[in-house]
Amino acid sequence: MATDTAPGATTPATELDELKTIFPYRAWQQAEGLARVEGYYVEDLATLPLQVWPRRGVKGTFVNLEGTGGVNDLQLIELPAGGASNPERHLFEALVYVVSGSGSASVWYDEQQKQTFEWGSGSLFAIPLNAHYRFFNASGLRPARLAMVTNAPTVMNLFHNQEFIFDNPFVFRDRFRGESNYFDGSGKLWRRARNRVWETNFVRDVRTIELHSWAARGANGRNVLFELAQNSTSAHVSEFPVGTYKKAHRHGPGAHVIILYGTGFSTLWPEGKEPIRCNWKPNSVVVPPNNWFHQHFNTGPEPASYLALKFSGRRYSQNEQLQSGADNADVSLKDGGNQLEYEDEDRDIHATFEAELRANGGECRMQGLIPWCTSSLAPPTLGARS
Repeated sequence: MATDTAPGATTPATELDELKTIFPYRAWQQAEGLARVEGYYVEDLATLPLQVWPRRGVKGTFVNLEGTGGVNDLQLIELPAGGASNPERHLFEALVYVVSGSGSASVWYDEQQKQTFEWGSGSLFAIPLNAHYRFFNASGLRPARLAMVTNAPTVMNLFHNQEFIFDNPFVFRDRFRGESNYFDGSGKLWRRARNRVWETNFVRDVRTIELHSWAARGANGRNVLFELAQNSTSAHVSEFPVGTYKKAHRHGPGAHVIILYGTGFSTLWPEGKEPIRCNWKPNSVVVPPNNWFHQHFNTGPEPASYLALKFSGRRYSQNEQLQSGADNADVSLKDGGNQLEYEDEDRDIHATFEAELRANGGECRMQGLIPWCTSSLAPPTLGARS
């Protein structure tokens, strides 16, 4: 019987050319000529060194922290005083958080239906997929910084064709049709498991938006989830009171946790390993690696809050397994979820927290939540903000 033989099947392997792996996203970064910031966290986005980014016409840098798992990134850009970015469009999604400054953005598919809106420090919005956009700095004296969390690594590694990604004429009219009220901040509130979801395209200031009770995470915390621009990426804001910390939990990769206010630290660890500590303050960024437990501690004199910009959305999810993990991130491990309850954590965690509070002149407010808490104070109730 005849058999098919692959060409060169009898050629010694040492005489064959080596097939090397190409990582298109990394290759694109190198071609852009910017530095790449790595590690587990960034101390301060407001002071992170930047370089000239010729293609965008601004300064910038790439932030590729360990916890992204290669699925997303953070692109930090700085508009000079009175300056603007070059027009841009691309087939990867971009969630934009304004770190500092104020200005405006123009967004369009059609020049005749260009929409322009103003943003300021604390604003959150998303660029409609493949729409042209441009940022303008309103100040003639101070630069403005914007953090863009994108799924560029996933898209570039999938298609590995820059012309297709950056010069594609397709119009996603199911996401954006040039509506005059698209960026006016209006939206709809939904329920999702134990949370509330605000579906919108623009948030004026995530630091002052109304939050809702999140009892499942512990210590009288509050939050609100965001769905923006019909994206498959999403966001949420979470706040926890002074003298408290959140329950440890785990989920998928790519959640960029940007501190909005407060001081404290987070710990990150794979099950059975020693934790990595990340100290934070406003504009710090922490990205917990895939399926690593992590826990957030408020050791300052005021409530603490963070904005999480995430790889996977809720209305349009990129992966059923990732979505299941995210939906169960506040469900106890004992009930099949991904959250470690207070009574199941190592006793040294709480002892260390109490000691750090005392060193900072603060008091623990975890009485009634943890059996071995030495404080006589219960968690304060956070009032509604608007």
